[in-house]
Amino acid sequence: MNFVAIDFETAAGQRASACSIALTVVRQDQIVDEFYSLINPEQEFFWRNVQIHGIHATDVATAPTFPAVWEIIRPLFRPDRLIVAHNNRFDNSVLTSSLKRYHLPAVHYQTIDTVQTSQKFYPELPNHKLDTVSKHLGIELHHHHNALDDSRACAKILLEEEHQFSSPTLATFITNI
Repeated sequence: MNFVAIDFETAAGQRASACSIALTVVRQDQIVDEFYSLINPEQEFFWRNVQIHGIHATDVATAPTFPAVWEIIRPLFRPDRLIVAHNNRFDNSVLTSSLKRYHLPAVHYQTIDTVQTSQKFYPELPNHKLDTVSKHLGIELHHHHNALDDSRACAKILLEEEHQFSSPTLATFITNI
């Protein structure tokens, strides 16, 4: 299985306020590369977001803005590429909103949500949060809400689901953006 797992953290309630991003690249069922960057969201931080992820305005004061980070990661987003996220509605909307905010062209790709897959495959869990699913599958999640740890855990969840349930079964969850 080949895909890229993505995770964003945001500075505020607005989707176009990304303050960190991580990507975990999987090729032939192996994690082969990772990318992490803080992002200067060029806006105020909301205290609740800071409480969740621990990123402060001072941490991103000299970080690149979204357009600079996008130039680095844009090649990973193609119509034939599978982009995976845990709660992909959030991460896909952060990406879409950020592209719109900076007047960058929209991108098209395939996506799958490991919240949805875990709800289907592990209905017995009390919830399907990233930390709950990770613990159930024996996947280490060192710092929940650290974008890199979260994208890595998401990638490992999908790999474990593929191992347990097969790629054709997972293919039924893929949608196009």
